[in-house]
Amino acid sequence: MGDADIHASAMADPDAQPTDEDFWKTAKLVFPEAKETVTIRLDSEMLRWFKGQGKGYQTRINSVLCAYMNAQGNHKQQNN
Repeated sequence: MGDADIHASAMADPDAQPTDEDFWKTAKLVFPEAKETVTIRLDSEMLRWFKGQGKGYQTRINSVLCAYMNAQGNHKQQNN
């Protein structure tokens, strides 16, 4: 694949459009929200299941909890 093919492929992708100087003049650097270390009591069967899914089980538990929170629709987002 040559440079022209790579450029054409990138231009066809709506999520990979090039930026210009004007874009960067108003761009803001946003850092992800920091995670906190907590202690939580979980059912041992459930924890075994998450751990059995492999590396990253704590991130998956966090994702499940976030999905539940978002589904409830009554949480307040923090403004940074």
